[in-house]
Amino acid sequence: MNASSATPDAPVTGSPSAGRADTVGALLRRTVSRNGPMNAVLFEDRRWTYAQLEKGVDRIARRLMGLGLSQGTRIAAYGANSDAYLLLFLACAKTGLVHVPVNFALKGGELSYLLNDSGASLVVADPELLPLVDELRSSAQAPAVEQLWSMFPGSDSSEPSLLETALNDDDDAGPVEIAVGEHALLQLLYTSGTTSAPKGAMMTHAALIAEYISSIIALDLTADDRPLVAMPLYHSAGMHVFMLPYLSLGATVRLIARPDVGKILSLVEKERIGSLFLAPTVWVPLSNHPDLAARDLSSLTKAQYGASIMPVTVLQRLRSRYPQIGFYNCFGQSELGPLCTVLRPEEHETRPASCGRPVFFVEARVVTTEGIIASPGESGEIQYRSPQLLAGYWNKPEATAEAFADGWFRSGDQVTQDSQGYIQVVDRIKDVINTGGVNVAPREVEDCIYELSEVAEVAVVGIADDLWIEAITAVVVLKEGTSLTAEAVRAHVKSRLADYKAPKRVDFVAELPRNQSGKLLKRQLRAERAE
Repeated sequence: MNASSATPDAPVTGSPSAGRADTVGALLRRTVSRNGPMNAVLFEDRRWTYAQLEKGVDRIARRLMGLGLSQGTRIAAYGANSDAYLLLFLACAKTGLVHVPVNFALKGGELSYLLNDSGASLVVADPELLPLVDELRSSAQAPAVEQLWSMFPGSDSSEPSLLETALNDDDDAGPVEIAVGEHALLQLLYTSGTTSAPKGAMMTHAALIAEYISSIIALDLTADDRPLVAMPLYHSAGMHVFMLPYLSLGATVRLIARPDVGKILSLVEKERIGSLFLAPTVWVPLSNHPDLAARDLSSLTKAQYGASIMPVTVLQRLRSRYPQIGFYNCFGQSELGPLCTVLRPEEHETRPASCGRPVFFVEARVVTTEGIIASPGESGEIQYRSPQLLAGYWNKPEATAEAFADGWFRSGDQVTQDSQGYIQVVDRIKDVINTGGVNVAPREVEDCIYELSEVAEVAVVGIADDLWIEAITAVVVLKEGTSLTAEAVRAHVKSRLADYKAPKRVDFVAELPRNQSGKLLKRQLRAERAE
């Protein structure tokens, strides 16, 4: 590591290729050079100008490199949205380290799995989450974790928190300049599949920067939008569709820890927010919130939704009530960073149920079960080719090979595409439940419920729900002579897994439907409960 020593009078020397690698660290450097004194991020009562943001990132980068970490070392981030969380990601980008975002709702075995699978040697966590990691370390369930840092002051550690490091004015050694390749790994984005084991999508600097460009173009992002980022930064949409693209443009981003509807409405009015992305599970309660009618939302001109399907009735109600707001439907998946398609505001009138057309750096095709290109309107799997694509799944070469067909990424989403290229989602080929914009593998919940001695059989499915989009529903067959309550099932799942994975509904039945070969008919379970 060394600081740049160039001065205005110094001769220009070096290789013609020096400084050409397009990394997220270089992206930060460029935006700071253009917008140094301008406000970059507002969080709670703290304001970071672009110049201050870079200094904070450099201080954290120096502390990380002081550990002797080699490029490619994984660093787990375990916390809610904060300025410290963002600074850690940018410091990893500058130093060639790999950022591993961890859902702050995870605990126990599911947390242990992510830490062990990624091989993270350092975990940086919110103070209240530190004991959960400490417990895993003390019981040897997280052997790779060598160090544990706190995001903020307030922990028992004698080490300074990450925020204290970033704010330490005594450390002013200048910018950190470390050579990082544009195809170097930057982030492991864990995404649930059809089994209980999540897969780490390997995202490079180049892939994410391509995705930022796609986001800027498709969503009409500008430096003057005054965006509010409320959705979790551990999720790829919050970080890579909005936070980083907006920072690359020089916008002032208001960041809040969690998507509290009352706080969101207050901030839109008070700070004249112009751009707001929320999952449908937040838009739905916002559309019914008692404060909505009393708040001045006239500044809001761009509203984006995604991560799950927006109920058309809610969307139409909001569009009718706030005609000045342009709504954008964002569809994609983590393996592409995640934005794949967008339905623009002017396209909502005639296609309110569509998720739009592929974005700038994404090429899509629809393939039938017979392996041929689908005709317009014919159902099939949507597949992608793109520089935004993952480099593969971490430690899972077989899963990587299965995910690609002739260079095309197999999404697992069943769609139709009309003659003008507009996509509409039909169903999910992979048996994954999308609850509140978060994918949950049914088998993981089923395995947990099977731990109850009273359970003979269980099937977990997603049922359409106005709030959760898909409500996790457990259909349980009890062993003869036993009894069990729905609340006992939910309590057991909550004791083992993140709360959002607990069934919203538990049905007890005499038997589960199966076909002649004995295969469980989950489609029938869903249909019966949708009536």
